[in-house]
Amino acid sequence: MKNDEIFDIELTPDLIVRAYMAGIFPMSESADNPDIFWVSPEMRGIIPLDDFHISKSLQKAIAKNNFKILIDNNFEAVIKACATYGSDRDSTWINQTIIDLYSELFERKICHSVEVYEDDKLVGGLYGLSLGSAFFGESMFHKTSNASKIALASLVHRLKLGGYSLLDTQFITPHLHSMGGKEITREEYEELLSKALKTSGDFYRLAEGGTS
Repeated sequence: MKNDEIFDIELTPDLIVRAYMAGIFPMSESADNPDIFWVSPEMRGIIPLDDFHISKSLQKAIAKNNFKILIDNNFEAVIKACATYGSDRDSTWINQTIIDLYSELFERKICHSVEVYEDDKLVGGLYGLSLGSAFFGESMFHKTSNASKIALASLVHRLKLGGYSLLDTQFITPHLHSMGGKEITREEYEELLSKALKTSGDFYRLAEGGTS
C-alpha cells in the first residue's frame, strides 16, 4: 500500500477501528477539505513506554500540582481544540468528518481524552484510540506552557499501570523525540501491533489525577 491514498468509500466507526488494527489511520488535508485519505507510513513513530522521560523543568511543573488531570471529561472540547489553528500550528488535518467519527468512537469507549485543567479551565490535552494493549495517539494541544507535555506524561503513566505495550504516535516530532519517541519501520510496527492486539490494556486502572 502507498503511504496515502484517497478512497471514495463510506467511513464508519467500525471501518476506522479495522483500519487501525491493520496499521492504517485516516487524515484530511485540512479542516475545510472533506476528503479523507489513509496513511501507512514507511517509518512509524512510537514512544517505547519504558523509554519515556521528561525534563527536570517539566518534573518541577508537575510537582507544583497547579494542574488537574481529568479523563474523558470533555472529549468534544479536546478534539475541537486539537483541530483549531493556533500559534503552534498553521494547519490541521482534523476535519468535521473526523470529529464526528471519533466522537462516535468516544461514545463506544474506544476513543479517550486526557485533559489538563488550570483554575478549572481546559488548557491542554490529547486524544487517541485504545485497542487491545495499544494506544494510538492522535493529536494534542496546549493553551499554556507544558500543558500538552503534562497530558502526555499522564497518559504514559496510565498506560504503564494499565498493562499497555504500544504507544503509537504515528509520526515523530522534535517535541516527541525529546521525550523518548523514535521511528521504526512499518514491518517492525506491524509486529508490535499484532502482539498488542492479542492482549488487553485497562485504560481506567489509574484513578483520575495521576501524572507522575
